[in-house]
Amino acid sequence: MNYMSRTAGNSERAINGLLSVAQLLEEPRLARLYTFVLREGEVTIDDIGDALEMPRTTAYSDTGTLVELGMLTRDETRKTHRYSAVPISLTATLDGDEHTVTPTLIEAVGRAPRDQDLDLLLEKHGLGKLAAALTYAIPYADGAMSERVAARELDLQYAFAIAVLQALREVVLDMQSVDPYFEAIPSAREQPPETDA
Repeated sequence: MNYMSRTAGNSERAINGLLSVAQLLEEPRLARLYTFVLREGEVTIDDIGDALEMPRTTAYSDTGTLVELGMLTRDETRKTHRYSAVPISLTATLDGDEHTVTPTLIEAVGRAPRDQDLDLLLEKHGLGKLAAALTYAIPYADGAMSERVAARELDLQYAFAIAVLQALREVVLDMQSVDPYFEAIPSAREQPPETDA
């Protein structure tokens, strides 16, 4: 199952997918749980509780929410239920520009409460700035753009921009082999910034 805004003929599914992705982007705990399950492949409630240091009741409640949203599936054929993530990609077109949300951005949101730089970026500048920073973190992480150029282009205080890029570099490196839609994330390398002469 794949939530794509361009899926023709199924408006209900597309809108429900949009709302589900929006909920993940608004609730870091759910985002963190979703990307954990995506990375692990198949997990139990005990796996979730242990790895995410989450009480069982919270793990049950949150996995139930993600199953209802269509983000996780639950295999009930075994005594111990197992959960798997449904890879998601949501593409929207605004003023002719395509913007794609994939598990990598969801991972960044999930890490924010445990990373003071990402948390501050979200608090002060919002989700849009986090998504923009991710487009610079991708070429920065693979060496296609220098830290200096990427930090300058983010239009943040320089030292803060570097801290954000370093935090997002870890997200990119962790997710590029797990996120099946990683290549759909816009990258600043596709539209290189102007450099100083």
